[in-house]
Amino acid sequence: MLQSIIGLIRTMRPKQWTKNVFIYAGLVFDGQLFSFVPFLQVTLSFILLCLTASSVYIINDLVDIDKDRLHPRKRFRPLPSGQLPVSVARVAAVLLPLLSILAAIALSPQFAVVLLLYFLIQVAYSFRLKNIVIVDIMTITAGFVLRVAAGVVVINVANFSPWLYACTGLLALFLAIGKRRQELVTLAEAAQDTRTVFKSYNLPLLDDMLRMVMTSTFIAYLLYTVQSETIRVANTDLALVTLPFVLYGLFRYLYLIHVKGEGSDPSEVLLRDMPLLLSVLLWGITFILILYLPELFLV
Repeated sequence: MLQSIIGLIRTMRPKQWTKNVFIYAGLVFDGQLFSFVPFLQVTLSFILLCLTASSVYIINDLVDIDKDRLHPRKRFRPLPSGQLPVSVARVAAVLLPLLSILAAIALSPQFAVVLLLYFLIQVAYSFRLKNIVIVDIMTITAGFVLRVAAGVVVINVANFSPWLYACTGLLALFLAIGKRRQELVTLAEAAQDTRTVFKSYNLPLLDDMLRMVMTSTFIAYLLYTVQSETIRVANTDLALVTLPFVLYGLFRYLYLIHVKGEGSDPSEVLLRDMPLLLSVLLWGITFILILYLPELFLV
């Protein structure tokens, strides 16, 4: 029993929950970070989103159990290794999203709709969309945009800029392409056996996509720092000082991909690479100070 519980928790991918912090974007960039009720609402939404996302990971592992047994790393996951019984995984895959969406309705009907849409798209990804070239990475991108949307609809956001949706989507696309590239490099000839879509990808294509999306991400963020409603309300152009952190983070990730051979899991890379993590933290702290305490930067 204990082994099954541990296996279920591992299959739920707690480390991947870091992706769901995007749900706090609306709260932070609308100036409501220190408002108790909105913060509590978004935090509860974060928990429900994590549970729903975990159910998708379980479903994905159930669908890919045979292919994962051929993967050099994934074969050690609880389902393909036999640590987690298939029957237990199936029950969890049904109960987690069902209970989460019911709780979301009580919290906010709009949030429940976004959460349901997120779940349906991710399930479609698990069964079909992940095998369609380009559509697979665009589906991953949609998941991140919906994370941001979930945080916006659950509270009353007055000054949230559409540019932040663009920045989020492009950043997610950048990371998804990087992950595909590193999987293709790591798995080499075995790539097509573990994921069908690799038949349609090659390194030149993915490298071209990386360069284009990285440039687009930086330009979108630049426009956000001068055009967003949040910045206009704060009546400051100080957000431009955060550009070096963003540029360094993008370059650092490319360095990790091309020089260090990392990047197959962006969440793990972020937590493991101290320079990259530090750049993200410095960006976040600086932007929050600019929005909430702009006088600190005035001399």
